[in-house]
Amino acid sequence: MSFVSLPDAAEIEQPPATEPAVINDGFFPDVDPAAVREDARIPTSITPARLRAAILGATMTVGNDLAAYAAARKAGGYATLASVPAEQLDGQSVQLIRYQRAVALYAKAELVERHRDFDTTAAGNAQGEDLTASIGDLRRDAMHAVRDILGKPRTTVDLI
Repeated sequence: MSFVSLPDAAEIEQPPATEPAVINDGFFPDVDPAAVREDARIPTSITPARLRAAILGATMTVGNDLAAYAAARKAGGYATLASVPAEQLDGQSVQLIRYQRAVALYAKAELVERHRDFDTTAAGNAQGEDLTASIGDLRRDAMHAVRDILGKPRTTVDLI
């Protein structure tokens, strides 16, 4: 005779309850954790508190990178990023899309970097090495989104 044990309902991965938006500074839009989770493919195993902390860190990073940009736009009479004239894509400002992309990617990079499994086996170590390249790719893509907002080229080449 065989015994089959099924997990309790509490053990089955459930999507988190509604996560409140991360309220931004007024110029940049508030950040919806559910949208970040969806856009950056962040699994539900990441708790809402960890995701919120990563979003806050990402929001601060992007905000620092765009501080001069925001100040110049406010001085030009634009109260929000949404009000800054920009091309539209899928019915929304490309600047908003870029901002949301930068925040989601920086948040995902932080989560991947900070919340790796503590598996010390060879397989776990190899997986950690695989994630290192992913972290760099995420940060690069987030930086590209910020540079696109600023209207700067993505790479700088100097001849030596």
